[in-house]
Amino acid sequence: MNHEKIEKNVGLLGVLTAIVISVGGLVEIVPLYFTGQVTEAAPGVKPYTALQLEGRDIYLREGCYNCHSQMIRPMRAETERYGHYSLAGESVYDHPFQFGSKRTGPDLARVGGRYSDEWHRAHLNNPRDVVPESNMPGFPWLTANKVDASGTAAKMRAMRSVGVPYTDADIVGAQAAVDGKTEQDALIDYLQSLGLASKTWSN
Repeated sequence: MNHEKIEKNVGLLGVLTAIVISVGGLVEIVPLYFTGQVTEAAPGVKPYTALQLEGRDIYLREGCYNCHSQMIRPMRAETERYGHYSLAGESVYDHPFQFGSKRTGPDLARVGGRYSDEWHRAHLNNPRDVVPESNMPGFPWLTANKVDASGTAAKMRAMRSVGVPYTDADIVGAQAAVDGKTEQDALIDYLQSLGLASKTWSN
């Protein structure tokens, strides 16, 4: 009888629903703020270099995340294909992190070191040269475009303000580290950094 009253009273049902969702959210979310597993870097995880940071911005700009996730779920089919499942501590320096579930293409959480730089160059210029069945578009303009080095130090300062431990030396040397590099160089350097830390603790 009480259940029927709640279902017929839209206002009461809405209030009770909001309370249940709020309590559930608190139980799920608040404990995460007090565990180091999600707020501290996993072993071997380091902030991106200046060039990798620029590469990550290019990855975002070109919409690579629309087809590639960077989150391996703890299921046998995924760990056998991609490697150790993803940990929150791997992404503490990512703002925003690249977890997600969209996979038109493979997950890239462990792509670092899997292929050579030259393979990546060929793949970015024309994916079908190395993966004939690929439906990924090419990104040949990245070869010609130079990284805008003038903003790299500012990006690193912004990242430091949200907890990424860049040193003054890192920031001072940022422009020189990316000056003259192409956007393709930067993107490849970023891709080659993904998942390298996991090799130190997943075996």
